[in-house]
Amino acid sequence: MTETLDIKITRTNHSRLNETDFNNLQFGKTFSDHMFVADYENGEWKNFQIVPYGEVSFSPAIAALHYGQSFFEGIKAYKHADGQVSVFRPDKNAIRFNKSAERLCMPQLPEEIFIQSIAAVVDIDRDWVPQRANHSMYIRPFMFATDPFLGVNPSSTYKFMVLLGPVGPYFSKTLRVKVETFFTRAAEGGMGYAKSSGNYGGAMLAGKRAAEEGFDQVIWTDAKNHEYVEEMGAANVMFVLDGVLITPSTRDTILDGVTRDTVLTLAREWGMPVEERRISVAEIIEGAKTGKLTDAFGAGTAATIAPVGSISYNGEEYFLIDPKERAFSQKVLKELDAIKYGVVADTHGWNYTV
Repeated sequence: MTETLDIKITRTNHSRLNETDFNNLQFGKTFSDHMFVADYENGEWKNFQIVPYGEVSFSPAIAALHYGQSFFEGIKAYKHADGQVSVFRPDKNAIRFNKSAERLCMPQLPEEIFIQSIAAVVDIDRDWVPQRANHSMYIRPFMFATDPFLGVNPSSTYKFMVLLGPVGPYFSKTLRVKVETFFTRAAEGGMGYAKSSGNYGGAMLAGKRAAEEGFDQVIWTDAKNHEYVEEMGAANVMFVLDGVLITPSTRDTILDGVTRDTVLTLAREWGMPVEERRISVAEIIEGAKTGKLTDAFGAGTAATIAPVGSISYNGEEYFLIDPKERAFSQKVLKELDAIKYGVVADTHGWNYTV
């Protein structure tokens, strides 16, 4: 039996719940009343606490600020019609969390600590989980190095934290995307498969320039020749090409997404042909030209299923069919929502009840 964490709980003296406008939630800008905090020192995790959300103090010399020893995960909790709250597939995030830790020379966090910490803080702030369509509680577990030392070495101390915040849809429109042929998100031998903070910082300039051109996201391509599709913005990318669901196979340049895995699992169960492989930009553009590309979308925790309306490549824009007419992505989005919100039976055991 897994040992229950001994968590010291300090509740807030003033809840901001009634001051929060749940009708106007900007993604990532609203936080619940509490957060989870733990420390790693002398080779062990300790000081498990739930405290009021607020500022934390640390030395300006910590390794996270100077050498990028920091990473995170993204998870969501959902409220069912009967008021039950569940977290979607936290075990998968726990596995990826430790892959990121390993890549950044940071300590492993036992899965039971990861899941119990999330469950405990979600339980305390369960009233913050919205009970409405397309809304959820976003959960941000993260770890960062805390040694106040300017030598280029892995830190010996770390802090693990979990923040929560109610959110609405990440994207509220069909996306206009651009195939990126200059900037690179990740290279072989790098850390593209890890949710390192630096990966996201390094991707911002390409996204900013694309936005200035009127695009919503970029489709990342391989670092060597910009010949193969890798990801879309901060999400995995999927296509239905000539009746087959295709997505780039995972490797050290591509994040092993939880939503990606969920979509592929459902597709296979439905008898949909699925291919995880290298996908050339050329075949996607050819499919768009001929009409064989009938669906394209981003898949991620924040984005869920984000439909692509057009793909631009080398100055030419190719338009896809209306997302409402796309059989697969509409079906998978509906099924995902039904499972997460408890409308249908969770036959896979994906919902972790809090």
